[in-house]
Amino acid sequence: MTDRVPAGEMRVSDLARQEMAERLRRAHEEGLIDLSEFDERVGVVWGARTRDELRSVTADLPKPRRQRNHGIVFADSAGGVAMKVLTTIWACVVAVALTSWGIMTLTGLTDDPWWLWVAGPPGVVLLVLYVAGAGRPPRRG
Repeated sequence: MTDRVPAGEMRVSDLARQEMAERLRRAHEEGLIDLSEFDERVGVVWGARTRDELRSVTADLPKPRRQRNHGIVFADSAGGVAMKVLTTIWACVVAVALTSWGIMTLTGLTDDPWWLWVAGPPGVVLLVLYVAGAGRPPRRG
């Protein structure tokens, strides 16, 4: 078993099949293939054993376009949207608190940096969620 297998004859995983089925779904949404052709091709995808078999299903389709938000900071998913909304709200609240604190400091009403209590705890929670993986795009292998 020391013979090298050509790349096209390598076995494919369920993840690769799932990604190809997603590509076909997008092609159907764009009107490149109709529903019966989509159904037929997805059947071939889930029956494919090798890379060549899988590749042949989309050989006549254009290369997929880059997705709108393909993971610079937040994923293009429900979790990514939720984290983006929460982070935007947090940033707005911090901006208002910092501005208010600045005005109060300039007018001599306070010298206590109370705005840090407004910014800090929710910011730490958002950071912990993000580090734990909430709303982050998948890593590219």
